Amino acid sequence: MKKVMIIEDDPFLRNMYLRKFVNSGFEVEEAENGKIGLRKISTFMPDIILLDILMPVMDGFTTLEALKKNPAVNKIPVIMLTNLAQEEDMTEAKEKGASDYIVKSDNRPNALVDKVNAIIGAG
Repeated sequence: MKKVMIIEDDPFLRNMYLRKFVNSGFEVEEAENGKIGLRKISTFMPDIILLDILMPVMDGFTTLEALKKNPAVNKIPVIMLTNLAQEEDMTEAKEKGASDYIVKSDNRPNALVDKVNAIIGAG
């Protein structure tokens, strides 16, 4: 079973994505900020990480940097999932090692599941 980690501070969105991925056959772990997410990733070892940018405690860019510096998890693809649509944010995410950058308001949850399957391979 494919595993996805959702790091998102908005409980409504986190739960919506969690349900969508569980219903699509994924094993899901969740965290409300980057610090908790980093701790859970090392034991959960997801196939892909969905990472919000604007979060309390540890934001998405800081979390992404920490992930990419850790040889145990730095090959896990990371999709930045955010409402920041500025070109600078997209560029920064790619420079820090994100596999993709998705603006939440522009994408329905089904499209996100399709994108994840395209990156990690379905099945």
